[in-house]
Amino acid sequence: MYLGIYMEILLQFILLAAGFVFLIKGADWLVDGASSAASNFKVSKLLIGLTIVAFGTGAPELAVSFSSFFNGSTDILIGNVIGSNIINVLLLIGIAAIICPIKVKKDTVSKELPLLLLISTALIILLLDVDLSEAVINTFSRADAIICLLFFGIFLYYLISLARKNKKEAKKVEKPKYKLGKSILFVLVGLAGIVAGSELVVNSASTIASTVGISERIISLTIVALGTSLPELVTTITAARKGENDLLIGNIVGSNIFNICIVLALPVLFSGGITPDNFEVIDLTMLILSSFLICILARRGHEISRIDGALMLIIFFIYYGYLGYGALAV
Repeated sequence: MYLGIYMEILLQFILLAAGFVFLIKGADWLVDGASSAASNFKVSKLLIGLTIVAFGTGAPELAVSFSSFFNGSTDILIGNVIGSNIINVLLLIGIAAIICPIKVKKDTVSKELPLLLLISTALIILLLDVDLSEAVINTFSRADAIICLLFFGIFLYYLISLARKNKKEAKKVEKPKYKLGKSILFVLVGLAGIVAGSELVVNSASTIASTVGISERIISLTIVALGTSLPELVTTITAARKGENDLLIGNIVGSNIFNICIVLALPVLFSGGITPDNFEVIDLTMLILSSFLICILARRGHEISRIDGALMLIIFFIYYGYLGYGALAV
């Protein structure tokens, strides 16, 4: 009996390792292809990061979101979005800034980052409802989902305006690394590798962890959120290593907006509303804090320094240390 359990765990660790291989190589191809595609289309790498890269790396979150919706796991649905957004900012930007300080453009500081903060704040306001007994209930209704989708419409309108601005300015762009067809092929193959790798990692990690008997809130905020954020993680590290700051920032901002407005809102639009049971104020506070923190740090000198990155990582590990303590105390 025990031999069978050990063999199953060993198999899951092998699948976990295979998933990481797919993730790392897929991210490498994705960043190269996206950067080359931007040069071919003569648009900014920030725009490519906000769209192709961000929405592509957000595919695992969307898959997990619909899966948890159909399985009735509302805590995983909410926790996946909240946890992924916290990880994207505090962990991913923190690691990237330590690898190399991140230069942030003026428009990103004044437009994209405030929009992310606005949408994150709106989610908290929509999620928290107070009934007549003055009790706070975490409810996200179909009407709330429609509001989030409208926010996404505003984001898409901004992206269209940004694309038109790029075309009008038509500044000199660097020579593409690959021709357009090959660039798109690299993007598609990279995305496929990332999605397949994240699926292997999330499934194997969840199988290993479920034997411990951890709550859905802890699993969703840690294993599932970190697992579905792996595409953003490896893409961010790869972009930082290659000095692709615009792709890096665009990926994070676009992914977080996509998570709230699409990954969470679409399933709720179909279901009519969800009421998760186990979320605490600290989870929602960290979501707002992470978005607010990157706005403040990026505004100061238009650069996120290594010290800023270290600060983000410290906050991240304090929060996840708290989650770990809560899991062990159960």
